[in-house]
Amino acid sequence: MRELSEQEKFWQGDFGNQYVERNVGQPLVAANLALLAKALTRAGRIDSLVELGTNAGNNLQALHQLLPQCELFGVEINASAYAQAQAQALDIAHIWHGSLFDFPRERTFDLTLSKGVLIHLAPELLPAAYAQLYELSQRYILIAEYYNRVPVEVSYRGNSGKLFKRDFAGEMLDRYDDLKLVDYGFGYHRDPQFPVDDITWFLLEKRP
Repeated sequence: MRELSEQEKFWQGDFGNQYVERNVGQPLVAANLALLAKALTRAGRIDSLVELGTNAGNNLQALHQLLPQCELFGVEINASAYAQAQAQALDIAHIWHGSLFDFPRERTFDLTLSKGVLIHLAPELLPAAYAQLYELSQRYILIAEYYNRVPVEVSYRGNSGKLFKRDFAGEMLDRYDDLKLVDYGFGYHRDPQFPVDDITWFLLEKRP
């Protein structure tokens, strides 16, 4: 069995459990629904998708409302988050317990999704994460993360090496020649109706 990285172990443990407790509830589902609806406006038909780092399943709940015909998959490393996602998304999604780096490439999906996950990966882990997003995608990749033009590390609840901002989408566009940018946008924490963390999203598509 592969030895997990320090960061994977970190999110498996108590800090990951606390993250789950902070990030549940219907207001989050509603805010995610508004953001994802904007992000997917210019996408074609999506019949299957996988979210790498699904946490407690808030995004999958929103996506089920948005794309009721879509086959949904989630990947989650933290046992507490996995259990909550299983309970909340039991009838609407397939949840896989384990690291996103170990999720098998047995099939492809119309869309692969990373929302608030890449920011928490050490820079040396990003190429493998990008490869998963790319190889598992049949057509679209949606990245919703903290953006910065140049890589920068931010202290995260007193922890170093656990939160990074950078141009994740731009790095993927540079890495894979057949990817193109379809759309992008921003979610604001002071939005009066649907506040979210200050997330910038990018919808990428594989050229035929």
